[in-house]
Formats: sequence, C-alpha cells, structure tokens
Amino acid sequence: MKRRTKIVVLGSALLLTAGAASAATASDAPRQREAAALTGTAKLHRSAGDDITFSFDAHLAARDTADPMKATGTFEFSHYLNGEGARARAKVDCLVTGGKVAVVSGVITESDLPGAEGKRVGVTVHDLGRHDRLGYSWASTGSPVETKELPTCVSSAPFEKVEKGTGDFTVVPWQPEL
Repeated sequence: MKRRTKIVVLGSALLLTAGAASAATASDAPRQREAAALTGTAKLHRSAGDDITFSFDAHLAARDTADPMKATGTFEFSHYLNGEGARARAKVDCLVTGGKVAVVSGVITESDLPGAEGKRVGVTVHDLGRHDRLGYSWASTGSPVETKELPTCVSSAPFEKVEKGTGDFTVVPWQPEL
C-alpha cells in the first residue's frame, strides 16, 4: 500500500512540474505582431458645432496577412447637430494600411438612420498623432444610405480634421509579402 501511495504522489508531482514548465514557456514566447490594425476614437472638428464621432476596433491577424478581407472587428460613427442625427455600427469586412494611413470598410449592422443597415461604408484614417485626419466613402453623397454597391476597402481621402485633443487613432502598418 505504501508503495502505491508513493507512486501516485510522484506521478502528481511530475505532472505539476511539467504543467508549470509548459505555462512558463507559453507566456515567455514572443507574441506575433498583427498584420494590420486600426483602433481609437476621435471627434471631427466642425465650426458649426456638429457632434461627429468615429471609433475603430479593426484587426487583421498575422496568419491572414495575404488577405485583408479576413479582417475582423467593428467601427462606429455618429453625427448629431442640434439634437438631430444618427449613429451606425459596422462589421469590418476589409482593412488595408500603409504607413500611418488605414482604409477600413464594413457593412452597417445597427443604425437609427433609415435605410442604412446592410449598406457597406468605408473610412480612411491618417494617424498623425494629435492631428489625425479622416475621410469616408459617403463624402460626395452626403449619406451612407446613398452609397451604391461600394466595394470592400474603398473610401475617400482623409480630408476631415479631428478636434484638438481627441485624435487617438493608432494604425499598425500592413506589410504583405510582395
């Protein structure tokens, strides 16, 4: 009986030791960098006092470097003036970045703007530290609802300025093997 007990204890000790070694190795391993990312929130500057906000949480995993349409995440935007306006949330379907510029597109999944759900929209961000800039696919139409069959990863030049102190966008540059 005593011998049996010793074997069980020894076996448990070996398992605990092996488990601890595995855990240490896993946490000490260097983390692989994402292929691309766009994160952050900012308000746009408008002299008329419009309250316009954009927020991003878009990522392209390292394993998907060759396919920017495998990007995941969401982005949200809202535009209000004098208590009227709308907001929308989109599911990311493409993310391409180059240097400090990102273009993200997605399909609107939630919105209080009639006719917006199901529409694809695109946004461009230029990460300039505290002076970020932004553009969007409906710049020439005036509304995401007016965007007709927009392809993935399409937007406008980042012509809008963000409000001072709100630009905290972060762009992780995409580096595909060419």
